[in-house]
Amino acid sequence: MEIFEAVTTRRSTRRFKPDPVPETLLKEILDAARWSPSWGNTQSWEIAVIMGEPLELLRKASRQRFLDGIPSDPDTPMPGAWPEKLKQRYQGVGKQVLNALSIPRGDEAARLRYYGDMFALFGAPCLLLFSVDKNLAREYAMLDTGAIVQSVCLLAHARGLGACIMATAVNYPGLIRQIVPIPGSRAILIGVVLGYPDAEAPVNRFARERANSDELTLWFK
Repeated sequence: MEIFEAVTTRRSTRRFKPDPVPETLLKEILDAARWSPSWGNTQSWEIAVIMGEPLELLRKASRQRFLDGIPSDPDTPMPGAWPEKLKQRYQGVGKQVLNALSIPRGDEAARLRYYGDMFALFGAPCLLLFSVDKNLAREYAMLDTGAIVQSVCLLAHARGLGACIMATAVNYPGLIRQIVPIPGSRAILIGVVLGYPDAEAPVNRFARERANSDELTLWFK
């Protein structure tokens, strides 16, 4: 897939087929993604690949914690507030998702089921968890991690896979460490779910929106 096509056609996948992702394909993607840039070539990230029984345990336990109302406690706190324009964009995509799922505004039970599905990682057969040493300057480490996360998502898209970058996946790091041996000395920053997208699902087909490039760019010449 040509790079401009990959960037402009990639989208977040929120419903997956149950088919497993071949390990050879995952290795191909991760081997290419390691060429992502990082500060001073430090390559500070570490990637945990979770599939099969460990993923199923994490999926069920994470969903249940959410439904039980257990507060999240991520290694890196989520922002408490957004500027109004950014908040509108965030709310906008939320409305698009709920509309695609035919969930009316007042249907709290349906919304709860959807959020439960989110904590169950949309049924994806593979989860990648990106972590860094807690002693690092988090701002630079997260910038580097963002670069390789983008690479992974584009490479997956080029190979016919769907992906979704999910803060939800790392809301319960203590639970994660009960299931997979990620040491407490590492901050689990973000998760990316991978799998074959359900192309017929409306939630994978609604029209995406982006701000015009002129709105996001300042020219000085």
